[in-house]
Amino acid sequence: MALLTIQDETAMGSILNRLELEIEQEMLTVRELISRRVQQEVTTYNARQVGVFSGLVQPTMSERVLNGFRLRQPKPIDAEEQLYKALEGFQQNGYFVLVNDRQVESLDEEVWLGAGATASFIKLTPLVGG
Repeated sequence: MALLTIQDETAMGSILNRLELEIEQEMLTVRELISRRVQQEVTTYNARQVGVFSGLVQPTMSERVLNGFRLRQPKPIDAEEQLYKALEGFQQNGYFVLVNDRQVESLDEEVWLGAGATASFIKLTPLVGG
């Protein structure tokens, strides 16, 4: 079993969040990688249900705060809804993914995630205005 380091970064290279994910297979599709990441984030948050959710996408009924999102009223986060938003965000270029310093293009692309592998999720800031 390999330990994958996942980092959320800004387009300028600042690290926003770091987590480690246990991966049993060395090859996964990008869709499976995102799914496992989202599932771990939601499971970790739902176990405590307090504080800031430091996930890939903003949960419904939450507000953006420093280093994540705070739910207006503490409640479990729906992992299926979060996964849907995360996959949609990838497809609509809300963020992009680098695996071992190489940008992946498709949710169905297989990537190597063996020992020493890294995955960076680069969050893009939406432009405001016309």
